[in-house]
Amino acid sequence: MLKIFNTLSRKKEIFKSVKERGARSKKEIGLYTCGPTVYNYAHIGNLRTYVFEDILRRTLESVRYKVKHVMNITDIDDKIIHGAQKEGKNIFEFTKIYEKTFFEDLNKLNIKKAWKYPKATVHIKEMIQLVKELLDKKLAYVAENGVYFDISRFKKYGKLSGISKLGQNIGMMKSRILTDEYSKANAQDFALWKFKKDGEPSWKAPFGEGRPGWHLECSAMSMKYLGKSFDIHAGGVDLIFPHHENEIAQSEGATGKKFAKYFLEGEHLLVAGEKMSKSKGNVFTLRDIEKRKVSPLAFRYFVLGAHYRSKLNFTWDALWASQRAFLRLYEVVRIIKKQGSRDKGQGKAYRNVEILKYRKMFKSALFDDLNTPKALAVLWNFIKNCSKFTYTDALKLLYEFDEVLGLGFKEVKLSNIPQIILNLVQKREECRREKKWKEADEIREKLKQKGFIIEDTSKGPKLSPTSPLI
Repeated sequence: MLKIFNTLSRKKEIFKSVKERGARSKKEIGLYTCGPTVYNYAHIGNLRTYVFEDILRRTLESVRYKVKHVMNITDIDDKIIHGAQKEGKNIFEFTKIYEKTFFEDLNKLNIKKAWKYPKATVHIKEMIQLVKELLDKKLAYVAENGVYFDISRFKKYGKLSGISKLGQNIGMMKSRILTDEYSKANAQDFALWKFKKDGEPSWKAPFGEGRPGWHLECSAMSMKYLGKSFDIHAGGVDLIFPHHENEIAQSEGATGKKFAKYFLEGEHLLVAGEKMSKSKGNVFTLRDIEKRKVSPLAFRYFVLGAHYRSKLNFTWDALWASQRAFLRLYEVVRIIKKQGSRDKGQGKAYRNVEILKYRKMFKSALFDDLNTPKALAVLWNFIKNCSKFTYTDALKLLYEFDEVLGLGFKEVKLSNIPQIILNLVQKREECRREKKWKEADEIREKLKQKGFIIEDTSKGPKLSPTSPLI
């Protein structure tokens, strides 16, 4: 049985869909994940969250759930408006490039496409309707600069973040906050709708022309496509408060029904032990990784090496170590593919007890709250012992593992190293024999620029492509 950690209950729970009613229940679930705010390129912390959400989806699909995955695109908020104004563009011109590169990043990381990618600016009608419902129920009120949600009137406010347990007296709070992002120390009535300002995009509404608040967007879009109650809401741990907390309040306040049954949040990715920030110059994107000749899928492998609820410390040395392990993994798959093409399929090892044991261990790791480090350990243990099985059978199980890991085993090609590369390797060996270390190092760097890493072993030089598709 699949167990996942629910932030709402603060414990692991056996997953059961809101639609499940006995053995003949529908195997369909609703998954909503907070997507990008397209004011800049997605950084590696964002990408870690998207990989975790992809593992969640793939794990659910491995037990034959049909996952209706919705990931929003926030194309209107404070940061986007400020960025567009700074560059002298409208918000649609400004966000276009970042939206395009976001989808490119997902593709490079082998992240499955969502069922829907709704944009905030396309769902203004639904947002206005949600605000009207909250006003009618006296859960919201009109102020001088917008429409606000009254958190004192929603008795369960703070149930996700535990803010009520921090000594905050929710019922006594009368102040308001207009900005989209803020800390728990500033828990106040939050803006649902911000009234029009000069130079900002706006839409007409019965309660006043303006634009939506960030929190309102996700509630309106998730409920449109997944219903008033759905299974899982996922995102980064930094979204627990205020974003997810406010989503719950406005959604459940309007419908009177439970919003999402499970909330899953992935932990922070640190850079050299510190939080990413522009001032520290430690904000990196997938383009920065690729410039250093690291495969995006090696970054995915790096992410899988830590549990999604544990902080992950990014360093370039750690990423290079993951690249080396990833390339070794691909080399094993490449060898098994080569041998499998000659394998006549003797024996029935794929159905034997040992194969079933590895499959069970792998699923057991994933079903224990998506324990990808343990799943990778099972994978490497199987590789260590795969000589027990026919190559064909070993490859079948590796492909089965990769349906969840998403490392692209089926795309591994049988390597044909160009002669020019082999010539460089030979020349480097000559330089090493003649103790021309500087020239040998220069050739090593040249090979790296051409997409190959060379490793000196007791059996001679070992060449590995930096791209798994070479």
